[in-house]
Parts: sequence; structure tokens; C-alpha cells
Amino acid sequence: MAKPQKSLIGQGVEDALCACRDGWTVVRTRGPSQVQFWFIALFVGIAASFAAIGFRFGIENLQAWIYGTDDITNLHTFAAGLDWWWVLVIPMAGGLLVGLILNRFTDDGRVRSVADVIEGAALYEGRVERRKGIASTLASFITLSTGGSTGREGPVVHLAAIISTGVSKLIRADGITGRDLLGCAVAAAVSASFNAPIAGALFALEVVLRHFAVHAFAPIVIASVAGTVINRLIYGDVTEFLIPNQNVLAFYVELPAFLILGLLCGLIAVVLMRSIFWADSIGSALQNRIGMPRYLRPMVAGTMLGGIAIFYPHIIGVGYETTSDALTGRLLMHEAIVFVIIKIIAVAITMGGRMGGGVFSPALMIGALTGLAFGFVATGILPEFSGEGTLYALAGMGAVSAAVLGAPISTTLIVFELTGDWQTGIAVMVSVSLSSALASRLVDRSFFLTQLERRDVHLAAGPQAYLLGTFKVATVMRGVDHPRAADPEACTNLINEGTYVFETMTLDQAMPILEATGSTFIPVVTAAKGDGPPMLRGALFQLDALRAFNRALAATAAEEHS
Repeated sequence: MAKPQKSLIGQGVEDALCACRDGWTVVRTRGPSQVQFWFIALFVGIAASFAAIGFRFGIENLQAWIYGTDDITNLHTFAAGLDWWWVLVIPMAGGLLVGLILNRFTDDGRVRSVADVIEGAALYEGRVERRKGIASTLASFITLSTGGSTGREGPVVHLAAIISTGVSKLIRADGITGRDLLGCAVAAAVSASFNAPIAGALFALEVVLRHFAVHAFAPIVIASVAGTVINRLIYGDVTEFLIPNQNVLAFYVELPAFLILGLLCGLIAVVLMRSIFWADSIGSALQNRIGMPRYLRPMVAGTMLGGIAIFYPHIIGVGYETTSDALTGRLLMHEAIVFVIIKIIAVAITMGGRMGGGVFSPALMIGALTGLAFGFVATGILPEFSGEGTLYALAGMGAVSAAVLGAPISTTLIVFELTGDWQTGIAVMVSVSLSSALASRLVDRSFFLTQLERRDVHLAAGPQAYLLGTFKVATVMRGVDHPRAADPEACTNLINEGTYVFETMTLDQAMPILEATGSTFIPVVTAAKGDGPPMLRGALFQLDALRAFNRALAATAAEEHS
């Protein structure tokens, strides 16, 4: 019996030696490049962190100067004592300035944000538009400083993506490296903004890159930690929200209440998202109908916000004061319900009016208010079996924001890191899971992916739905001088029948036309000059298109599982 045991031990030693030799080979051959990339990731993370801190610092100081207060954490309380005309004029003037900037530097008057970063990661090798992105960042900066009812995380994420895009172009990074650098910048920006290193890293992986590949994890964590260190050096090791009371969950008996809260928060999240989309559609329709100049649209939205803020200054800015009041139970039930309704309207007006900003902070506020209102009911029905009512506010905050972002993992963690309360994880996770599951069925997975779907960018269904759109017909077709080109006579007959595609089209546009013909190929043409027939440039073969698609799928799978 001793001999087999010795053989097993020997085999184990041999395996260990082989692993060490393989590991040394990796370090010797690929280690220098990996270490070099980590230093680049650290540099990108530091740059994105300072950009995020600078963005936040600038908003706080400009907001304090405009409204004339020394403590913006109590901005809505201070604004309630200002003259009504001043509360009205500030967002109106801010909206006009935003409109002028977007009209000058963008072709569609649309603010770039997180959805564009996700699109850049999926379709453009981790790159985003820099000129339009900088203009969008400035527009969001003005919006948040002058009473816009959105959050700062969206512009901060896009600002970080602009930095990583510049570095990627400088070092001529390939798609994988560009996406990894993008993830590093986003993680650092989120961590620096919210003092949330774990959630920052997971947000970049879960929301932006939309995979958890091992090769991306280490540099993203390095950048995320750098962002947190910079935040704590400047602001100290404090959480965004202070919760003085220890939340206690009456296990088993109280958990069904959090299941119901999760479903309610999922519905509230859907209402918030659809309200934004509805407001955007209505705004565009009215703008086109009355012929209003594009630059006036944000000013009209700012005027409407100012009118609401005269009576409800709680909508001004990111709303952290109201969120903190909800988490600490300093609001009454009817106040929480009214503030939810008013905040949804204000966010829809701000974003539908193309003023800029993010949706995460409003989702936190709406979720906390929803949870608090639900908590009043739940604890009132069974007070002897209930814990703290503010625990429902904490769970609601996570549930609504997770459903909006489509990121249950990172949102759960960011709620913990924002509050420092790790003892109520089960309640938050239960609510988050139900809200995310429900909301993802009623929209295209998340707010950002639904935004992209409305622009005909189909990322929600996965790579199989959008990869064809990354190929131009001209890059896949066989030219007329190709050794195995299509028969010219057959191509001419098809063109005369009106069956052809243009070389500027993408495969997702061309493939349905090709499949409808029942042929193995379809002519590729360029537009004719004058009244003449289209000019034949080649043919798109179904086999070539499928090969290109298969290679792209294989490359995507290899990246996501490496």
C-alpha cells in the first residue's frame, strides 16, 4: 500500500515543478509587458481619479458660489430661503449655456454619457468621441452646478473614457488593450467619486466591459484602488452617507417584506426609465413641430426645473441631502411619496431636455425614498416582527439603482460602501435581486442598453446581435478582380432586378437582403452618378460573411474567457 502513496506524492511534486517552470516562462517572456501595462493602467487610473475629483470639486464650488451658500450638503434647505425669481433664473440660464455649447460642438445636441462608453467598449475598441465628449462633460458640469436634477457619475465615467481613449491612441492599443484601459479609467473614476474601490472595479467589469475576464481584473483593481486612495487623501476616509443607527433585520419573518419591496422598486425603476425616454421623445417631437432652435431646448427644461424648485428645492442637484434624510428616517411618509414623484418628473425634464448628467444619483435618492415609504407601511403592520424602518430605505436605494443600471452586483456593493453598513446585506441582496429581475424584463436589460436600443445599437442581446454591425460590406466582399469573383453577368441581372447592396452598408444591413434572394451572393455597388445605373464593385458571398461573423464571435469569446 505504501508504493501507490509514494507514487501519488511523487506525481504531485512533479506537477508542482512543472507549474513553477511554466510560471517562470510566463514571467520571463510576458512579464515585462504585463508589468508595463500595469504601470500604464495605474497612470490612467490616477489621471481619471484626479479628473473625477476635479469635476466634483468644481461643481461644489460653482454651485456654492451661484446659490450663495457655504454648505452645499444642505443646499435644498438653503435654497428654500432664496427669492423665488433667483431659484427660477439659475437653471434657466444654465440651460441656455448648455444648449449653446451642445449646439456648437455636437451634431445632434445630445450629451454623451455612460451608454456611449458602453458602445465604445463593444464596437470601437474601447474608444469614445473626444471632442463631443469634452463638450458633453462641460454641459453636464454646468447642468449640475445650476440646479439640474441628475447625477455626476455619468459625465465622470465619460470623462474617464476620454482620458483612456487618448492613451489608447497614443500607444496604438489593440481592441483588448483599449477596452482594458477603458475599464481602468472607469473604475478609477467611480472609486474616486464615491470612495468605493470594490464597486468601482466591479462597475467597470459588469456595466462597461460586460465581462469578468481574468486578464482585465488585475489592472482594473489597481486603477480602482488608486482612485480610492486619491479620494481618501483629499476627503478623508468617510462614507458618502452617515447612518447613525445600527440596522437590525428580524430574519425569516421580515424577509418576505424585502421581496415585495424589491418588486415595488423594480416597477419604480421602470417608471423612472420610461419617464426619461418619454420626455425625450416628447421633447424631440415638440421641437420639430414648432421649429424651436436646438439650443433653446435645454433652456426650456431649465425653466421648468426652476418652476418646480421654487416649491420643491429638493430636486436641485444630486439630492444627497434628501437621500441622507431618507436613510436616517428624518422624513415623513407623505413627504417621501411626494418627493419620489417630484424627483422622477425633475429627472425626466432634465434628461429629456438634453441638459446632461447621470442617472445613478437620482436612482439612489428615489430608491431611498421608496424604501422609506414602504418601511413605514411594513413596520406599521407588524411592528413586533420588524427591524429599523430605515433599513428599508437602504434596501430600496440599492434596489432601484441596481434595476436602472442593470448592475446588481456592483450596485449592491456600492450601497454598502456608500453607507458603511455591512450588517444588512441579506435584506439589500434580496431586494436587489427581485428588482433587477423584474425591471430587466420590462426594458432592454438596463437604462443604458435601452438608450442604445433606441439609437438602433443592439448590445442588449449580446455579441451575436451586434457583431455583424461592426463589419462594412466593403471589407468582406470579393472585388471584381478577385480570383473567385462572382459571375459578372449574374451580378448585372441582379442589379437590373434591383437586388444589390451598397459597399458602405454593414453586414447586419446586408445579410437580410442576401438571405431574401436565396442566392449564395449579392452584388455590391456604389451609387451612380446622375441617372445612370449603380456601378458594380464586387459581390458579397454568404460564406464570406458567415466566416467573418464566426471569427468575430470566436475572438469575443476568447477575450471574455481569457
